[in-house]
Amino acid sequence: MLEVPVADGGEGTVDALVAAAAGERVAITVEGPLGDPVEASYGLIDSGRTAVVELASASGLPLVPKDLRDPRVTSTFGFGQLLDSARRKGVRRIIAGIGGSATNDGGAGMAQALGFRLLDSSGRDLARGGGALAGLDRILPPVADEWREVAVEVAVDVTNPLTGPSGATRVYGPQKGAGTEAVLAELDSALAHLAQVISRDLGREVADLPGAGAAGGAGAGLVAFLGASLRRGAPLVVEAAGLDDALEGATAVFTGEGRVDAQTAFGKGPAEVLERARRRGVPVVLLAGSLGEGWETLGCPVRAIGEDGQPVEYREAHAAELLELATERALRDFEA
Repeated sequence: MLEVPVADGGEGTVDALVAAAAGERVAITVEGPLGDPVEASYGLIDSGRTAVVELASASGLPLVPKDLRDPRVTSTFGFGQLLDSARRKGVRRIIAGIGGSATNDGGAGMAQALGFRLLDSSGRDLARGGGALAGLDRILPPVADEWREVAVEVAVDVTNPLTGPSGATRVYGPQKGAGTEAVLAELDSALAHLAQVISRDLGREVADLPGAGAAGGAGAGLVAFLGASLRRGAPLVVEAAGLDDALEGATAVFTGEGRVDAQTAFGKGPAEVLERARRRGVPVVLLAGSLGEGWETLGCPVRAIGEDGQPVEYREAHAAELLELATERALRDFEA
């Protein structure tokens, strides 16, 4: 039996690729979303030529207490420190997962950590946070282009543009603490202004780029400041994990997700596994913590752990044993 860790660019991406490639972890202290020090880490794989970095490790929502969540002040500065640490290791490729952010600053904090000067009309450095972007007057790149030899690939599982009704602020801002219409309008306008200054000073168009709105606009920032490419997260991660090689000669594939519903088919890890296995004629069984509306659209056997009517709390508390039982039943069905 072969195990291939799978992720789609959110939390767990570093774990998946380090495990799949027998890589190593590097731990550092960075500036958290609110400026306090936090312990973060990234992975090195491919004999140290590739780094795997998660924005959530340095600038993630769980790092901010619920009563302090405010995307007007949270920053991606620590994420920039994480990226720079990886670059200094001599890597030539960085795979960045940017799910789970606490921020809405368009990657501005990240850029400041990498040596970009974001200045207001008085020539002062901009304060941290998405709210400060409204006062951005100009962007000055670092004197030395230390990123020229590093290819940055960003794993995203959304196609949201930077601004507007389906942009970073309107869709994801409320869960990060933007609780009123006034705050949402302020942050959305600030990101639109950032895109205009980026276009003028850096010559990159990010406002309408699909995926630019990921992680509070960090998708746009990575493209603007590092020339990164945005890729669907699941294909990027499973390719790097070696899934295609593992499928050669396979009899069956077992994969899973916490909740399987109609959204699973759109960019999620299990759907990518299913598609790649189907191309090779390998049957797939999908194990689910629970089933939601539209799970039938996947077109493969799906087995939920536990029994109908069991409370979610029970399934969570006994997940390991229930998953083992569900797998045994699925194997018997498959053999039959």
